[in-house]
Parts: sequence; C-alpha cells; structure tokens
Amino acid sequence: MTASPVGRATDRVEGRLKVTGAARYSADHPAQGTAYAHVVTSTIARGTITGVDTAAALAAPGVLRVYAAPEPRLRLYPVAEQVRGFSENYAPLQDADVRFHGQIIAMVVAETSEQARDAAALVTATYDARPPRTSLADGPRVEAGPSTGGTPSAVTVLAPGTDSIDAALAASDVVVEAAFHQPVQHHVAMEPQATLAVWNGDRVTVHAGAQIPAAYALVLSQRLGVLPGNVQLITRHVGGGFGGRVPVWSDAPLAAAAARELGRPVKLVLTREQVFTLAGHRSHLTQTVRLGASNDGILNAVSHESVAEMPASGGWNLLPAHSSSDTLYSTPNLRTDPHQVILDLPASRAMRGPNEAPGAFALETAMDELAIATGVDPVELRLRNYATVGPATGRPWSSKHLDECYRVGARRFGWSERDAAPRARVDGQWLLGTGMASAVYPATLHPANVRVRLLDDDTAVVSTAISDLGTGGWTMVAIAGADALGIPLERVTPEIGDTALPQGAPAVGSSATHSTVPMVVQAARDTIAELKRRAVTDAGSPWHGTDAADLRYERGSLHGHGRSMTFGQLLTTLGAPGVDATAAGPGGAPAQYGYHSFGAHFCEVRVNRFTGEARVTRFTTVADVGRIINARAARSQLVGGVIFGIGHALLEENPLELDTGRLAASTLADYLVPVHADIPDIDVHLLDRPDPVLTGPLGDGDEEVGTRSLGARGLGEIGTVGSAAAVGNAVFHATGIRVRDVPITPDKLL
Repeated sequence: MTASPVGRATDRVEGRLKVTGAARYSADHPAQGTAYAHVVTSTIARGTITGVDTAAALAAPGVLRVYAAPEPRLRLYPVAEQVRGFSENYAPLQDADVRFHGQIIAMVVAETSEQARDAAALVTATYDARPPRTSLADGPRVEAGPSTGGTPSAVTVLAPGTDSIDAALAASDVVVEAAFHQPVQHHVAMEPQATLAVWNGDRVTVHAGAQIPAAYALVLSQRLGVLPGNVQLITRHVGGGFGGRVPVWSDAPLAAAAARELGRPVKLVLTREQVFTLAGHRSHLTQTVRLGASNDGILNAVSHESVAEMPASGGWNLLPAHSSSDTLYSTPNLRTDPHQVILDLPASRAMRGPNEAPGAFALETAMDELAIATGVDPVELRLRNYATVGPATGRPWSSKHLDECYRVGARRFGWSERDAAPRARVDGQWLLGTGMASAVYPATLHPANVRVRLLDDDTAVVSTAISDLGTGGWTMVAIAGADALGIPLERVTPEIGDTALPQGAPAVGSSATHSTVPMVVQAARDTIAELKRRAVTDAGSPWHGTDAADLRYERGSLHGHGRSMTFGQLLTTLGAPGVDATAAGPGGAPAQYGYHSFGAHFCEVRVNRFTGEARVTRFTTVADVGRIINARAARSQLVGGVIFGIGHALLEENPLELDTGRLAASTLADYLVPVHADIPDIDVHLLDRPDPVLTGPLGDGDEEVGTRSLGARGLGEIGTVGSAAAVGNAVFHATGIRVRDVPITPDKLL
C-alpha cells in the first residue's frame, strides 16, 4: 500500500539542485551573445532632469549603448488601469521627471557586467530640483482605497443606541489609547532583482523572479507593446519574494527593451543598494489604537486609525486594521479609519503580512496595555473577547481554533509560571520578561489551473505556472499529485515557474497552496476519468466495450472485471505515451463564511539593564492553518515568519532623510536583519485541523483516490503577524518600559 505523503516531513524535491548549485536563478541562465546592463539612478527626489552627460561612458571600454532619459530608442508604454497595481505608474526613461531619490535616469549596456558598472559611474546629470514631500505631516490626508478584496477599508459598526465610536469609548470603564510609529521596512530577499531578456523575432523570453507569473508576463507585454502571448516568463527558482516580486519594476522592461533595440540578449542585475530603492518597501506609517472595556476586560469599543505613505510613483494601499482590528476580537463597537499621504518616495509594495503585521503590532500591544490596566492575564483577556463571528461582517469562520492555540501555546511555553509584575525576574545584569500576542491572516482562494499527465512509464507530471520563492511550491505540487493519484512521491514530477504551463495561482497572500491543491485533486480526478474512458473505448484495451463505471482506480492501477493493470501498463498496451487533463479553478469561496488562519505567539526576552540590549531567548508559536501538506516546509515557514517579526520588533529600520528623500540605510551593512545569533530555537506547533469549507467538503476516507479535499489553508505569513508584538510585550514585562515605535532599540530602553 502506498502511504500518502500529505502531512509528513518531506524533503524538498528540488533540494539536491539547490545544495549542489545546479538550480538556476534568473541571473544564472546563459544566452549566446549576452550583453550586460547597469542602471544609473537620480540623486534628487523631485524635479526635472535638465541634462545627462554620457560622453565619458560612451568612450569607455566595451560600452555598446548608453540610454538616458528621455530615451526615444527604448519604446516603453503605460499599462492598463486593470493591472496598474502590478507596476509603477510611470514608464522608465520615457520622460525627464524625477519622482523619487534613486529613480533610474540612465542605463549603460556593455560587453561585460564590470564594463557596464564602471561606465555607469561616468554618467553625470543635472537637475531642476524641487523640495520633495517626505513627511506624513507634509501633505493633506486622503482616505485609503478599498482592500484587495474590494471591501471598504473604513468600517464603522455601532451598537444600537450608540451614536459614535467616541461615545462608546466614553461609556467604557477602562480606556487605553496608544500611538505607534513604524519606519520604512524592506523585503531584503536573498536574490537581488535580475532579468535576462532574449528576443526571437517579435517574441521575448524573460528570466526573472516573479510571484505572479501570468500577471508579470501580461504587464511586461503592455510595457513593451507586444501581444501578451509573445512574452514567456521563466521563473523556476526564486530566491525570496515577500511581496517584492509581485510588480514588474523598471529593471525588467528596460532590459527587454534594450535587448530588442540591440538585437542581442541583455542581462541586468541590480546591486543590493539599488534593490532597496527600486524594488519596493513597506510604507512607513503611524497608527492610533483606542480600546474601551469593562473593568473585567470585556471590550466595548475598538478604534484603529492610521496614516501611511502613498508614493506618487505608485504604491501599496496599506490598511493596518484590515484583518487585525476588524477581525480578531468580539466588540459591539468598531471603527477603522485608514488614511494616506502622497509623498515623493520610491514605490511601496506589499510586504509579508502587508496590512496585518503592522496592524497586529499596534492592536496586540494595546491589548497588552489593556491587560495591565484591568489586571486580567493577557491570555485570559483574549479568551474573554474571543470572536465566534467576524466583528465587521457578522459571518462565522470556515474553521477557527484560536482558543486551542492559546491554551496549547500557554502550556508548551509554561505561561502559568509567569509573574505578572514587570521587572520581577532578574538574572545578574539581565532583566527577563515574557509576552504573548495573537495572529490572524486572511485565506483567499485565487484562480488556478493545473494539468496532470500520466505517462506510460508509470510516472506522472503535474504542471502549473506557480513560482516557488523558497517556500516549497515544487514539493507541494508533487505531494498533492502523489496523494491525488495514490502513487509514491518519487514517481511524480512537478513542473512550475513557466508561463507556457497552465496559469497557476499567485504566490501571494499565503494562498498558493490552498488555491493549487484542490485543482491538483480535480485534475487528477479528470485524468483518471480520461484513463477509464480510454480503457473502455480503445480496441486494444482489455476492458474494451465495458462500462467505465465498473472500473476502479486505486494506487496507480485500474481494477475491474477480474483484471488489474497499472496506468503505465495500460498506456503501453494502447500505444499511447500518456493521458492528461487540465482543471481550472475560478477562485473564490462561499460568501457566507470568513476565511482566516489563526495563531498565538509566546516570547521570552532578556534585556541588559546597563546597555538596553534585548535578546529573544525563547519563542513558541501555535498555528491553526488547516491541513498540513508538508510538515517540514510548514514548520520552516512559521519559523521564517517569526524571524521576520523579531526583525520587525528589534532591528529593521531604514531612516528617511526628510530634506533629500534618500533612504539612508540601503545596504545590508546598515539595514539590520536578524542573523543566527539573534534567533533561539523556535518551538512551532501546528494544530493540523482541516478546513471543511475553503477548498471544498472533506471526504470520509472511502472516496476513490483523487476526489477528496485536503482542507489546506495558507501559512506563509501568519508567523509574521503578531510576533513583533509578542517581543515588544515581553520587553515591557522585562523592563516596565513600553515602546510603541519600532524597532525597539537600546536607546529607547535606557
């Protein structure tokens, strides 16, 4: 009997390629006659280019072209309104306007990357500069747009007889009000943005990292002014994304346009410093959370206001209360009010837990303050305000076991041994504290197409154009295929990362797995049905002329009428190399439910009394994320998310120079991210409770292989949401000092 790989700790199917260096990332792909590009960026944040001196660069060794704004030789075009969210709102090098410090104003193409880099340093520019808008206090606030799901971002729910959220707060026994500030943060993916563009007539093949391959190819086709079918994107191995590889940034269309103009392949790899500026960031923002409650901690009112940057060059609609304050806790009165300010900064972008991570830091910190104000234990406070329906929608959840997360996490962490008083534990020069926080993240079902093909050697190929950012997509597709077909994992070959394949689910919003797995199941079912049809209609089959309903597929074989054959044996008998079917899922789930993953974080920190240094020493996370497909990858994703949260809480910050608009810490020497020495062993527990609604009804175990829903739900970002607040709450417990502006650096604790 073949045991299903679902839920097991499975090694990555592409792991050997990666550890041996055989996996090719975007910049690793060769092409005959490749030329190399290097971009030149602006030194002002707002104004007009009055001149670009390219003479010295053109005279440098190996230089083929120098393109400078405004550049008539590189024909790039605006994109349609429907896909504006997948690009910046201007075409690079097409005009003389400067929109932010670090915008591309020129590009050198040479025979080698070193020659292009050296020549780019010789390009100089003059400007008519204007003062940039860089502060959230600089400009008028505008109301934020709707969420990505189309729902209004501002929400007001009032109990009968209550006139306003202010009235509800005034009627509360206890009111907590706290203001929070978060600076610019960056994705800092391991692989820098890189593009290789190769033209063949009017068709172009592009190697680049992308989280939504189909959208990436479509936007690139519009930028280049070619038919969508004339752009093939190959993105098989991607070194991290976190939201930063959703858009088509300026580098890809410039490389492709230069390759077209030159008539030879062009490769462009951004420097690390350029990536900080040209490939998005999480917007800086301020938040104000007000909580009103009874003396025993029962919430009466939740108000969450925010002001975030919206770069003039394009940006992410940051809604920090979305899926945090409007979701987590039961309250009769609720108000979320997000605003934005137009600033002259590089384009912002969604970043892991895009709304929820900053929103949860504010909400979960305020909840900790409410626990102090009411004298209620932080875990008990959350249980007293447990929401069985969405506070903003009134809809029940498809599946929710957050209360179990609290209880299991508290037990695993040893929460009951905690002394509630701040500064109660001292170990030499170290103050010890513990904190906790909730986590929540939406589960959205996206359209996805999957093809399953059975081959005559008893192997199968599962094909879908998703991308794997290091998150385990290759292996997830293989596991789902092996389970749906009832065959060993090693007999399944996944095909991903190529827009020539069936359009896959986007690798965004922790949605790739639960959007893809149901379509693998359906495609497997349809392929099995086609195999049965061939078995009864093909004259060479031993089942020719029988009823397909009498045949049963099980563990890679057909059975019926006293005969059994593997699908490979049958296909060989029929002289057919294979049989396949493609399933197409429209996305969306029944509207009567809310769909979220949930979790609880518990953290211990040590803070040096003399230096203010904070060290995380223990961390426990319990997550309710539906059925686990790959236990090893799931744990890895949760650990990675928590590490993101630790960086959010203690380290990550890119200071903005208000007078110049320059992001001042745009190198890995200055922008600090957690390293091994910063991270303890992280205890992760997965409830593994299948979601019975999101991906279709669960079976009872008696179904034919390929017909059951697995009940999976996304988990890539839930670890990031709330983990920073757990760290901050632990720092307060250790020191008695409440820090509401991240990162929590030593100077704020001295």
